[in-house]
Amino acid sequence: MIRITKIFTFETAHVLYGYDGKCKNLHGHSYKLYVSLKGKPIEDLHHVKNGMVIDFGDLKKIVKDEIQDPWDHGVLVNALSPHLELGENLEKEGHKVIFCNYQPTCENMLYDIAEKIQKHLPEGVELAYLKLHETENSYGEWFAEDQL
Repeated sequence: MIRITKIFTFETAHVLYGYDGKCKNLHGHSYKLYVSLKGKPIEDLHHVKNGMVIDFGDLKKIVKDEIQDPWDHGVLVNALSPHLELGENLEKEGHKVIFCNYQPTCENMLYDIAEKIQKHLPEGVELAYLKLHETENSYGEWFAEDQL
């Protein structure tokens, strides 16, 4: 079994409804996302991906389509909270709003990212690990073995 990792970056804002600190205010981060996949490299001399668990380009496309393009320079808003109205008002003013059904913390974003990536992985390739840096020294981690 081999693990491969690719690192991605995106700029996203969020606002935390009901939070008792500074993050209750709309603010943004330069996120850094580490995506680790595991699998056995293809062993077929005639396969164009011979020797690879997955082509890094294929992983890049999944993350670009599911995370980077939709979230970059947007604002994540909890649509199940009164912030729904805030998001709708921002959208009316021409801002890019991503309505989610969770409090948009780093922790919950990891669950969402995991789900979005997993549905696109080829057979035999598994999501093993995610790390999402919200700041240079604050991050959350998702491990496949911790999921039930």
